[in-house]
Amino acid sequence: MSDSQKYDAVIIGSGQGGTPLSVELAKAGRRTALVERTHIGGTCINEGCSPTKTMVASGRVAYLARRGNDYGVRTGEISIDLKKVRERKRNVIDRFRASTQGNLEQTKNLDLIFGEARFTGQKTIEVRLNDGERQSLVADNIFINAGTRAARPKLEGLDTVPALDNVSLMELDAVPEHLLILGGGYIGVEFGQLFRRFGSRVTIVQSAAQLLGKEDPDVAEAVTEILRQDGLEILLKARAERVAKIPSGVELEIKREGASMKLAGSHLLVAVGRISNSDSLNLAAAGVETDERGMIKVNDRLETTARGVYALGDINGGPAFTHISYDDYRILRDNMLHQKNATTRGRLVPYTVYIDPQLGRVGLSGAEAQAQKRSIRIAKMPMTSVARAIETDETRGFIKVIVDGDSDQILGAAVLAVEGGEMMSAIEIAMIGKLPYTALREGIFAHPTWMESLNNLFKKMESGN
Repeated sequence: MSDSQKYDAVIIGSGQGGTPLSVELAKAGRRTALVERTHIGGTCINEGCSPTKTMVASGRVAYLARRGNDYGVRTGEISIDLKKVRERKRNVIDRFRASTQGNLEQTKNLDLIFGEARFTGQKTIEVRLNDGERQSLVADNIFINAGTRAARPKLEGLDTVPALDNVSLMELDAVPEHLLILGGGYIGVEFGQLFRRFGSRVTIVQSAAQLLGKEDPDVAEAVTEILRQDGLEILLKARAERVAKIPSGVELEIKREGASMKLAGSHLLVAVGRISNSDSLNLAAAGVETDERGMIKVNDRLETTARGVYALGDINGGPAFTHISYDDYRILRDNMLHQKNATTRGRLVPYTVYIDPQLGRVGLSGAEAQAQKRSIRIAKMPMTSVARAIETDETRGFIKVIVDGDSDQILGAAVLAVEGGEMMSAIEIAMIGKLPYTALREGIFAHPTWMESLNNLFKKMESGN
């Protein structure tokens, strides 16, 4: 092993928090090392947001092409070239990855090291370099941005079948004939609708009573109905018992309503959640504690149980979204470089589920607001009442906003609409500015836009309709 290299800061993992943090620390004159095991950019660029949404765009084109006759446009037979879809996805990844890596390599005071890191002490890191050599790093401050990976449940027979995860599914070169999906969370529903649009028969097996378990029941029910309209088979309260390989692919045995049944599919996607990558870091050597899921324990300043060691992004057990990882970076940047007292307390957590129509969410759900025993009012309007939705023939979904009954402040929103993510973001801006809902009710929005619907949404709440 080479002699230890001394740094002011070492960052483990080049995700959406660790990458900008390494650049900011280096630009501030701190000698910094960024250690990455595989590819620059973390899950978002390589296996998450960018590739999946690139493929979702292809799926929407196929969907609209099949609907051409609804708009008076005659189209021919639709076929999917999954190799071309995959090529487009890979090109997007390569472009983002190369741009990010190029910026890192040009940053002074920053060493980019490719290898696998593990703690050997509270302030020391051993890196097994990709060329087989080992390097020791010492730093006063260490930041962990090592992320998560797809979980594999303890399911009888799973190790004997070619089960897919979110990464391997996107590398297929042919459309599955029948895709079985184990798990009805965000990943399961996005891929389910996508591959249905590509032409697969799709069955989602969900153990819970609803899809998207963190959402209000009316939101989950609307999503389920939309997916069923699109031709997906949704099996709720269905527990997977075992899986086996058969000549045509895989056979999944489930128990539902007390009865066992067998599902035969060509492919199986396991989408039951994510697990921490902390297991390879030898955290005990640094005195860094984890919870029962392996997520690193942090306080609201992202400090771990070891002094000078911080954790940001998915691995700290917070909301698993790219933009939250980026906000973690901003908290650490402000505290480390600008002597501020930034924390995670009270921050809004927006997200979008990229089904079609999209589900944009921010703030409290109705159930969460009620659990806090708040006095609330709910404004809800179907997209069938929105002019823009009618004009574009995209009337599935609804808008739902939770309002504080005492202050008129918006507490949360769920927007199930074609541009649900964008509409949610506009509502979030009102929440950031602490505008009462009446400001949106009386706001002048261009006609006909999606945002114009907020006038009528809040008028309906006033009238009780």
